[in-house]
Parts: sequence; C-alpha cells; structure tokens
Amino acid sequence: MRKYLFLVLLFANAIQYSFCSDSLYIKRNGQIFLTVQGASSFAKLPLRCAEKEWPYKTGITFSDSNLLTAPKGYHPAFFGCFDWHSSVHGHWMLARLLKTFPAITEGQTIRQLFNKHFTEANIQQEILIFKNKENKGFERTYGWAWLLQLQDELLQWNDVDAKKWSAALQPLASTLSKLTVDYLGKLIYPIRIGEHSNLAFGLSMMYDYGLHQKDTALINAIRNAAMRFYYTDKNCPFTWEPGGNDFLSPCLEEADLMRKILTPKQFNHWLKNFMPDLFDPTFKIATGKVNDRTDGKLVHLDGLNLSRAWCLKGIAASIHNNHVTVLANEHLEAALPQVASGDYAGEHWLASFAVYALTGSVIK
Repeated sequence: MRKYLFLVLLFANAIQYSFCSDSLYIKRNGQIFLTVQGASSFAKLPLRCAEKEWPYKTGITFSDSNLLTAPKGYHPAFFGCFDWHSSVHGHWMLARLLKTFPAITEGQTIRQLFNKHFTEANIQQEILIFKNKENKGFERTYGWAWLLQLQDELLQWNDVDAKKWSAALQPLASTLSKLTVDYLGKLIYPIRIGEHSNLAFGLSMMYDYGLHQKDTALINAIRNAAMRFYYTDKNCPFTWEPGGNDFLSPCLEEADLMRKILTPKQFNHWLKNFMPDLFDPTFKIATGKVNDRTDGKLVHLDGLNLSRAWCLKGIAASIHNNHVTVLANEHLEAALPQVASGDYAGEHWLASFAVYALTGSVIK
C-alpha cells in the first residue's frame, strides 16, 4: 500500500512539474529555456496593461501647470503598466518575444500596439520631458537602460516593421545616451542600492546597446565609470543582501557589469577578490521570500530572484562554473511560478524580468 501511495505521489509530482516547467519552459543540458507556450503566456501580461492608464505612478517633477494632465499627455508611447519604466520594459519584452517566437498567437496584436505607440510624433513628445530642466534626470538610470535595451532589440531585428519602429525611437535613444555620458562625467560616487537607481544594473544594460550600436562615447563613459567605481572593490558584503525591497543584487549586478568590461582572465581574477564564495562548490544562496504579493514593494523579491538568475548565468558562462549555473536555476525555478500571481503589483513588470532571465544572451 505504501509503495502504491508513493507511486501515486511521484506521478502527481511529475504531472505538476510537467505543467510548471515543460509547458512554459524546459530544462536542457542544465539550462532552462522558454517555450512558445511560455512566450504566449508571458506576452499576455504586458499586453493587458500596455494601454491601462490607471493606476499610475508618475516620477516627474511639476514645475508649473503645463503637465497637469493625464500621463498619456506627456508619455503617449509609454503611459501604461503603472509607470514609465515598466511600460518601456514591457515593450522590450514583447519585441524580444515576437522576435524569438514569430509564430506566437499574440504577434499581430503586438505589431498593432507598436504601430500605435512608436510614431515620430509620440517619441518627440516623450523627449520633451528630458529637455525640461527639472526632469532631465527622470528615470535615471533604470528607465534609460530599458529604453536602450528596447532600441537595441529593434535595431538587431531584421524585420520591416522593426526598422520603422526603431527609426521612430532613435531620437529618444540618442537623447538618453547623451544624458548618460554627461551624467557619468559628473558622478563622483557609485549608487549601490538594490532598487531602480542601482548604477551597475543601468550601466550593464546600456553597455549592451553601446557595443552593438558602436556608440563609442557611451562605451567609453561606461568603461571609465566601471573601472573608477568598481575595479578595486573587494569582498562584497553579500551576507547583507537582500534588503526588504530589493529587486536587484548590488553585488551580483556589479559582477555582471564587470564581466562585460574586463577580459575573461581579468574578470576571473577580479571576481575571486570581489566574491570568492562563488568559487566554492558548496556555496548556497537562499532565494528571496515574499509574504504578500499584493504589496508593490515586498513583491520586489520575486524580481530579485529573476535578476540574480541572469547575473549568475552570465557569471557562470564567463568563469565556466556549473555550480553557479545551478544557483541561477534555483532562483529561476523559485520565481517563475510567481510571475502571474494574479495581482497587478507584480504582474505589470515581473514577466519582463522572467523573459530577460530566460532568453538573454550572455554578452561579454
């Protein structure tokens, strides 16, 4: 009887695992990959909120009454999904999914949305915020990084529509690139927190754009800042992480940036000084825990598990360490079932993190 019950439980667990993983993502050769079913499932989340104007959290400064209007008035392209940066990376996610899985059933809806949002007039209106002296630092550097990731995705896509969308978006991308170069020239200290303004995260994502698009000024500014702020760092206090509202790991984001800036040999040496525990095959990293997914700050920890995963994947590939890959997978598998939690606090943004962790290329 016990043997029978054991087999039943084993079968039930196998069914559950199959539903949670094989339908949305699969494991192959120690890596986790998104499936077309998963792509379709994730695409539904930003599509559901891309034109959902309320609730909305604005980050702009009102210098006079000219901006006392609905956010759609000054963000005609990125007014949905609760805030500007979530709208931007929701659009990035849709571009990545349609580019990677061109046959997904949401494809036509995505194209219609982009045709509506990515027009020259809309993007010129978006740029006006950054030309306002009180708002030139709006969404710095988190939203800037995602916008450059979005443009990078479009520019690397051999698609007629994508060429049209990227042409409309380029003035905003160029504006943010120039603002970043100017900002880094003035910044004296790094920003190491686990939320939006984490500098290493922003520089890491923007560096991808700079390399692919041969933006020499941006590349040099980021390299100089990374070496100035991070090259001499040692023994990152990883035991201090995570903070209660973190969705980024200060230590791992810094390492993710430096693996792109340094040569493999340099990075291996730097990482042994910065996070020596990663070379210990018994090292464990507990996943972030969330007690209330209706709380917009507490649900950040689901995002932390996803951002840790992509950092660990990149580090593992750079230092050829299978144990670090296992740590990345543990974080992925803890977070993926929580992406569609049923509450808008997490659903308006977590899918973008999931798709980035599952489909992101490991760029050096």
